[in-house]
Amino acid sequence: MTTAEKLIEFIQKNRRLLFAGFIVIVVGLVGSLIGLTVRERVTINAFVQLDALEQRFIALQDYIAAPGDGENAAVAALLDELDAFAARNSRFQAARAHYFRANIFEAQERWDNAQQAWLAATNAVPRTYFAPIALWNAAVAAERYGDLELAIALYARLVREYESSFYLAVRSQFSIGRLEEARGNTEAAIAAWQSLLGRWPLDPHADFAQNRLIVLLY
Repeated sequence: MTTAEKLIEFIQKNRRLLFAGFIVIVVGLVGSLIGLTVRERVTINAFVQLDALEQRFIALQDYIAAPGDGENAAVAALLDELDAFAARNSRFQAARAHYFRANIFEAQERWDNAQQAWLAATNAVPRTYFAPIALWNAAVAAERYGDLELAIALYARLVREYESSFYLAVRSQFSIGRLEEARGNTEAAIAAWQSLLGRWPLDPHADFAQNRLIVLLY
C-alpha cells in the first residue's frame, strides 16, 4: 500500500476518535477566545471604574486635609470604594487605587494608614518601577508615625530588592544608619555606615558615613 492509502485506511478506522479529538480542540479554542474576551472586558471595566475614582479624588483634593462635614463623608466613601476596588483587582489597577488611598492618608497625616497603603501598592506590582517608589514612601510614613523598627525594615527591604535599580537605595541605607543611631543601637549603626561605604564609596553620602564611623569607633 502507498503512504496515501495507509493514511486513508488509518482515518477510516479511527474516524470517530479523530472526530472527537477535533471537537475537543475546537471547544478548547472557543473557550480560550471567550476567556480572553471576558478578561479584556473586565480589564476595560476596571480602568473605567478607576478613572471615575481618580476624578473624584481630584475633585476632593482641596478638602481632604480639612474637610467639612459633607466633604468628610465623601472622602470616607471614596476611601472605602478605593479599598474595595483594590481588593477585587490586581497589579496596576490595585496599585493605583492604593496610591490614591496613600495620598489621602498622608494629607490627613494618618501615617500608619499611609504606610500600609504604600506597602500594599508595592506588593501589588513588585517588579515595576513604581514598587521602590511606593516602598520608599512606606518607609518614610513609618518613620513619620514613630515606628523606627518598621521604617528600618522597609528601608532594608528597599536596599535588598532594588539596590541596582533605584536611585534612592543609597539614601535608604543612609536612613538605616541614621535611625539606628537615633535608637541608640551603636553596633547596628556602625554596620549600616560600613555597608554604605562598601556599596557606594563614591557617593556623597559616603563622606557622612565615614565621619559617623570616626565618631562611633574612635
